[in-house]
Amino acid sequence: MAKQIGELFRSEKKEKADTLKIRSTEIKEKATRVEERFNQIEKEVQQLLLVIPNTPHPSVPLGITPEENEEIFAEGVMPKLDLSAIPHWELTSKYDIIDFELGNKITGAGFPVYKGKGARLQRALINFFLDEAVKAGYYEIMPPNMVNADSGFGTGQLPDKEGQMYHVTIDDLYLIPTAEVPITNLYRNMILKEEDLPVKNVGYTPCFRREAGSYGAHVRGLNRLHQFDKVEIVQLVHPDNSYKVLEEMVEHVKSLLRKLELPYRILRLCGGDMSFASALTYDFEVFSAAQQRWLEVSSTSNFETFQANRMKCRFKDKNGKNQLVHTLNGSALALPRIVAALLENNQTEEGIRIPTALHSYTGFEIIN
Repeated sequence: MAKQIGELFRSEKKEKADTLKIRSTEIKEKATRVEERFNQIEKEVQQLLLVIPNTPHPSVPLGITPEENEEIFAEGVMPKLDLSAIPHWELTSKYDIIDFELGNKITGAGFPVYKGKGARLQRALINFFLDEAVKAGYYEIMPPNMVNADSGFGTGQLPDKEGQMYHVTIDDLYLIPTAEVPITNLYRNMILKEEDLPVKNVGYTPCFRREAGSYGAHVRGLNRLHQFDKVEIVQLVHPDNSYKVLEEMVEHVKSLLRKLELPYRILRLCGGDMSFASALTYDFEVFSAAQQRWLEVSSTSNFETFQANRMKCRFKDKNGKNQLVHTLNGSALALPRIVAALLENNQTEEGIRIPTALHSYTGFEIIN
């Protein structure tokens, strides 16, 4: 049209040229409005895509509630305690090893203070879990305890779990809910080499979760905290190998619970109980003898390409083509409920017995 206007002016057909100029201006204005609307629709579509969860693996049981999860494995001897056995929140007070009231005083509920042998036990478990992971070929990472919004988005915590995360608003940073977030995001916007796979990392961090709306006896003591310690294993793998790797990670967590002499079971989570980002999750639960209930201590998951797509984490295959990696992670392990079960299951008249595997880490064999 601009070319036609030029030709009309050169031909001294000013009236026709002016008419065409007006039409040209109208088209430009309409194009601007259409582009603005397109950008708005594109943004709305993107926001909708962000809240669509991962597609469950075919083996995931149908269901909505935890009662519909499928128990696939159980191992260990259930401890038999005498009638004088007490739950861990009374044991911690009796032996002065964890102080919930003191934590409430300096911070608030859900932030306990570990003392004496309680602090030593906490540190022993962290070092034991890290050492076992390093023996299994994981590379130790000590990441930051706060992440930006891009990192939360990359692993699927944002926008799904925004209300459960502590947000430092002035800096727009989030306290991490798990080491999975910073460790997996180490590889955001990266193209790896196929020969570099699998990438195996392990990291210890404190974890921070608001756990809004959690009340009652089932969350008493160490059962539900706002701050707790956890060792996390993370892998980035070739898509062809991810479910084999998931089973290997499950075996690693099994080995830890065996060495801690804790009875445990494994659940395959139903679709409604899985996390937003997971394609398949196995939950590990240990039996707490004094509470007579199962306590979740680990979730081990395969996210397939869900996180990798959000993070743009790829690898270049043998044909030179970029492919998305599969990401996996697992708690190996989360400490609070492990400690609760250890204290309750191993209580005796003489004190609380420490599993043999931890003796070299704690420096003591009994809490008395």
